Amino acid sequence: MKLKRNIAVSESGFLFDPTSGESYSLNEQGLEILNLMKEGKSTPEVNEYMTETYDISSDEFEKYYLDFMGLLRQFKLLEDER
Repeated sequence: MKLKRNIAVSESGFLFDPTSGESYSLNEQGLEILNLMKEGKSTPEVNEYMTETYDISSDEFEKYYLDFMGLLRQFKLLEDER
């Protein structure tokens, strides 16, 4: 999954979608996930990094990750997967 190319992301976690004019604010972990995605990390690699960095189990992280990806999809911030 990739963030759309036209989405602007600041270092503080502010997202701007120029297509819709909407802006969003991410917490530290959301920003880390997006940065890992931008680096081309796979879902298992993101899971491993986050569970090693934060006090969270792999199962807990997977739930939060899927919820986060669902929100990104809902707000049309991800590239279409074809």
